[in-house]
Amino acid sequence: MPLLHYDFRRFLDALDDLNPAQIEDAQTKIRDLRRKTEAISEIEARTNQGHKCPFCGGERRQKWGRTRTKVQRYRCTDCQKTYSGRTGSAIGRIHRPDLLMVVLRDMLGSSTPQSVRKLARQLGFNKYTVWRWRMLVFLIIGNSTSSASFSGIIEADETYQRESRKGSREWVRHFADPLNIPNPPRPRWEDFTTQGLKMMRGLSRWQLPILTVTDRGGSLLFQRLPNRKSATVERAMRPLVPGDAVLCSDGGNGYKNLAAARGLEHFVVGSKPGTRVASGCYHIQNVNSLHARPLRNLHQAVLRSGHQELGQLYSMAGGAADKDAASGCDQGVIKPGLLNGMLPASKRGDRADPICRL
Repeated sequence: MPLLHYDFRRFLDALDDLNPAQIEDAQTKIRDLRRKTEAISEIEARTNQGHKCPFCGGERRQKWGRTRTKVQRYRCTDCQKTYSGRTGSAIGRIHRPDLLMVVLRDMLGSSTPQSVRKLARQLGFNKYTVWRWRMLVFLIIGNSTSSASFSGIIEADETYQRESRKGSREWVRHFADPLNIPNPPRPRWEDFTTQGLKMMRGLSRWQLPILTVTDRGGSLLFQRLPNRKSATVERAMRPLVPGDAVLCSDGGNGYKNLAAARGLEHFVVGSKPGTRVASGCYHIQNVNSLHARPLRNLHQAVLRSGHQELGQLYSMAGGAADKDAASGCDQGVIKPGLLNGMLPASKRGDRADPICRL
């Protein structure tokens, strides 16, 4: 129940009598309440935009109290089931959406993200909870980037990222029992620096290709490719480029074959000075700029061995450099409204990845 005006004025007057320690405690409490209020506002905005019941699709509803986290609950007039703005969403089972927003801002903000352990200590949570939340964000970003559409002048190019085996125990097991445990397929990346090993020249199978596609309208897509073959690039580009688009790329055979098969107008640019702009506005400088941005998320990220999150990390680096995390992220990452736009409606029992169960 909100305070009456007279009681609220007495509360404000009592703040003058607080000592420094009490002021610090009051600031912490107000900061926590503000975070909860912001999260609830995001959830309420999502509920106000979509009035349909997540169970039967009915549009008639009535207010039905509030949840334990103070979110407005509704009851459907047709099926008599209750729901809230989080029902059927990716954060439906998360009890502290306010702290999830803190994790989001840490991942997508302008400063370098904190490590999982440091952020867990700051929030007073277990490190595995913060890790699962980051994996949940990767899952949502992957779902949002899969439906990008392009038109007009389309730029495409690939970049390469060294393979990461973060969390792998193969080196530790081999060093502990070299007679029975085989040698890992490659040295650790740090061994090239600490032990003076010679780095392999050029591209190798340890360099993972990531396809980057963007247009002048702001659409953006990063896609992890299984290999560097021309047929793979052509197959990945085919559903992305409409028939009336203009394709700008390097001289890769995959792009040439796609343009010839679809009858596209194709401008080929080079990497040497004087060849980076084909004619007028036809270039791939926007893609090159995305590749040149520092991938600060990569060094603080928790990657699984399958490298599913590499494309999402590039998307986060491309979007977070343009907009502040407090107002959302760029095209293809997370839509404006951190909790509102990032929550695709789904069936209540749908769990695409067991890592999202908290």
